[in-house]
Amino acid sequence: MDVLAATGGDEVDRIVAAWRRERPDLDVEPLTVFSRVSRLARHLDRARRGAFARHDLETWEFDVLSALRRAGEPYRLSPGVLVAQTLVTSGTMTNRIDRLETRGLVERHRSPDDRRGVLVQLTAAGRQRVDAAMSDLLDVEARVLDALPPAVRPQLAALLRTVVAQFDE
Repeated sequence: MDVLAATGGDEVDRIVAAWRRERPDLDVEPLTVFSRVSRLARHLDRARRGAFARHDLETWEFDVLSALRRAGEPYRLSPGVLVAQTLVTSGTMTNRIDRLETRGLVERHRSPDDRRGVLVQLTAAGRQRVDAAMSDLLDVEARVLDALPPAVRPQLAALLRTVVAQFDE
């Protein structure tokens, strides 16, 4: 019987043990955290894509629609704000807005403050789609968190916030 399996070890424990055996000169402690984060990210990505697909959305579509939804009524943002919130180039955002507009999920409107400016607004169909996808996504993610007692979830969120903060500056 596998010693790691008998003691509750996982695949990452096996990987780390192998590296410790093969390269005892290396500090492989980062693998104990980041290999698990990486594996979790892959599982979450699959689950998220599935939740969005059930609502006929791609991940990037959900990102744009949810940015507009979070903006509050009238669910309208400039393309520049959408670029900043979704971390894509302006050319990519223009293409995404075009595709979402073709699907009837967003509309472009002239900015009342700038004749050359454009605002992107969520349509009723876009709002319905993103709301349904968000509900589905939260159900999926809540099931993932069921592995943790509710009392420790805020701790985990705080620890991850600390690690991620170095990239958000």
